[in-house]
Amino acid sequence: MISFINVNCTFGKKAGVKNVNFSVNSGEFIFLTGPSGAGKSTILRLIYMDLFPEKGKVIIRNYNSNNIHDREIPYLRRKVGMVFQDFRLLPDRNVYQNVALSLYVSHYKTSEIKKRVYRVLNQVGLGHRVHYRPSELSGGEQQRVAIARALVKEPVVILADEPTGNLDPRVSIDLMSLLNKINKKGTAIIVATHNYSLIQRIPGARLIQIDEGEIVNIT
Repeated sequence: MISFINVNCTFGKKAGVKNVNFSVNSGEFIFLTGPSGAGKSTILRLIYMDLFPEKGKVIIRNYNSNNIHDREIPYLRRKVGMVFQDFRLLPDRNVYQNVALSLYVSHYKTSEIKKRVYRVLNQVGLGHRVHYRPSELSGGEQQRVAIARALVKEPVVILADEPTGNLDPRVSIDLMSLLNKINKKGTAIIVATHNYSLIQRIPGARLIQIDEGEIVNIT
């Protein structure tokens, strides 16, 4: 489903990744681990095609980084959900509006948007918070909204970049349990984290270790 083939990518004076080769199958749960600056976020941005390799190629289903057209990138991103450490919710919109925004932009029918939004909010345990603003939610609840926003597009993969970095340990465990449940329903999950204790919470997940832009181990 996702393949990195001899990928090298740098941006500015900061090293990105070099000679990266790995693949992700449909429905897998993957942890990208390594110290800060190792290249974890770069790999996620390459999958999202926010960055492009100078050498090699990244393939996501039928999309190839070497020949994708600009007009195709929005369609690729409908298949890829993003979850960030800092939530990135719109403060002037309520929970429903934050989750629904990408569907409005993609011109879904109002009835379909409502059905999808309520389904994913119930799935993440926030069906009772639809009219709340982000400032009225806890950090854990805000991250659940971010997960619902990623999930509402019915993506083939969700990319989570240090999703528990701003949360306390108990809430972090709850969030990983939620991602595990989503994965069990068939959505591939790729989590970038340097918190090794979280990895133990997902038996059977695959581990890709990165250091200084290179993959040093895959288990």
